Amino acid sequence: MDWVTGLPPGGDRGYSSCLVIVERFSKTPIILPCHKDDTAMDTALLIWNRVVSWTCIFTNIMSDRGPKFTSALWTNLNQLLGNKLSFSTAYHP
Repeated sequence: MDWVTGLPPGGDRGYSSCLVIVERFSKTPIILPCHKDDTAMDTALLIWNRVVSWTCIFTNIMSDRGPKFTSALWTNLNQLLGNKLSFSTAYHP
């Protein structure tokens, strides 16, 4: 998953970036128009509406946006799926 930014605004919503997702096994690219300042929730909704709804659930996401964004993206995707995240620690007394 990567973003192409700095594009001239286009489309009826003035998209200036693209989110590129490559399916690992088939190497099929999925290119989605987006905005440069989209949040993790915006990205989660984009993935939910345009990818998950007609393909499958991701089991792995590779991103260069950093751990904070990736964590927020996973949290938002799980909320959209209706999953409850339960975190645990390695320490079990």
